[in-house]
Amino acid sequence: MLAKFLTLLSVVTAACGPAYSDTPTVRTGIEVLRESGFAILKGKRVGLITNPTGVDSKLKATIDILHAAKNFRLVALFGPEHGVRGNVPAGQYVEHATDPATGLPVYSLYGKTRKPTASMLKGIDALVYDIQDIGCRSYTYISTMGLAMEAAAENNIEFIVLDRPNPLGGEKVEGNVVEKGFESFVSQYPIPYVYGLTCGELATMLNEEGMLKKKCKLTVVPMKGWKRSMTFAETGLPWVQTSPHIPAPYSPAHYVSMGILGELGVISEGVGYTIPFQTFAAEWIDPKQFAEKLNALTISGLVFRPITFTPFYGKFKDKLLKGVQVHIADYTKVNLMSLQFICLQVHNELYPTKNPFLLADSSRISMFDKVAGSSQVRALFTKRMQYDDLSHFLRKDVESFTSRSRKHLLY
Repeated sequence: MLAKFLTLLSVVTAACGPAYSDTPTVRTGIEVLRESGFAILKGKRVGLITNPTGVDSKLKATIDILHAAKNFRLVALFGPEHGVRGNVPAGQYVEHATDPATGLPVYSLYGKTRKPTASMLKGIDALVYDIQDIGCRSYTYISTMGLAMEAAAENNIEFIVLDRPNPLGGEKVEGNVVEKGFESFVSQYPIPYVYGLTCGELATMLNEEGMLKKKCKLTVVPMKGWKRSMTFAETGLPWVQTSPHIPAPYSPAHYVSMGILGELGVISEGVGYTIPFQTFAAEWIDPKQFAEKLNALTISGLVFRPITFTPFYGKFKDKLLKGVQVHIADYTKVNLMSLQFICLQVHNELYPTKNPFLLADSSRISMFDKVAGSSQVRALFTKRMQYDDLSHFLRKDVESFTSRSRKHLLY
């Protein structure tokens, strides 16, 4: 049922999503590398960390591009969460395998180990990373990247990042930096929740700012034509869903706006239905009243629409849920992280006996804190269930991080 639904969702998204250009404004790292004749890979044995988002502007896979090249040899593939071919659900272990299309070994970086081992890297001269991330700290691909950089350093292997756009742009930074003791695979490094860097810029910062256990020999193949102010639509590039619940180029903004809330498992953020990370809904909510109170706040760039729906799968499968769908007119004008807390605030005003923090079990509370990068997010907010009590904490690291990251910008 789940596989059938996700296939349908992909078809609908492809049919209804924004078109891409035959002549995109931006050329990604893989295209710049190819234009150079793969010069930096000449004569090397290469390992590739990738997934279905690793494609050129004509949707040809980086795996196929590198496998067909003649002046170096692609010898191994490495799969992050969801796997090299994107066929594994969120949170589920990825197994080692053989890629049927190329015959290459596929090593899992989301299984018994999340860091390439010496045996996986044996005989490899350069490790190439080509994955589209979403510009949010809790999305695990950047954790995979950082750990792979450490492994490359420990095994004297060059690490090469083929750069891609940040779909949230290069100007938005939101959230607190991860505190010591709260590091995890969803908060691997001391960076804000929204960090405003491309994967190549982030790799450079991790490498140069001492955030890795060992510094690696890093090369970033930069994009051509990308500007920090660009939305993904403005790049002219096709969007390939980065995971099953990030089906469209607008999905990353919604992930930031409702993803932390979703960790509690009490309020539906839309996962399990056709609009993941776009809802705030529960069985007890009056959708019309809830939408009216939220819209009365007149938050620029936002409209809250009453909605009733029944999820197809997941925790809320077959339950009639009511609440709002969040419509973001312009994500650049909105503090995305604030939305889930503003919704929680209004929810508490209407339904004080349905406090999600009291209804959630301890494991979900722990996961909420890990994704938030601190228990202070929860502690400050739950004192009065008021976003104003938390807003200063979410802003406190933005200026200092922006100042530190500025020296690592490539665009």
